[in-house]
Amino acid sequence: MGSTFNGLVGLIILALDIWAILNVVKSGVGVGAKVLWILLILLLPVIGLIIWAIAGPRGNIRI
Repeated sequence: MGSTFNGLVGLIILALDIWAILNVVKSGVGVGAKVLWILLILLLPVIGLIIWAIAGPRGNIRI
């Protein structure tokens, strides 16, 4: 049961990271800022996602 829950949490974090990266790519900030945000999200998946949610650039993605 524990490994299934951990796998589900990991999958959710992966999906949120991909969503955040897509939002960064679609945002209007410069290329350098985009690269830095993407690296932050990739290198620190949970903390980078939280920082992006608070201070990161937003794109025009509608789901």
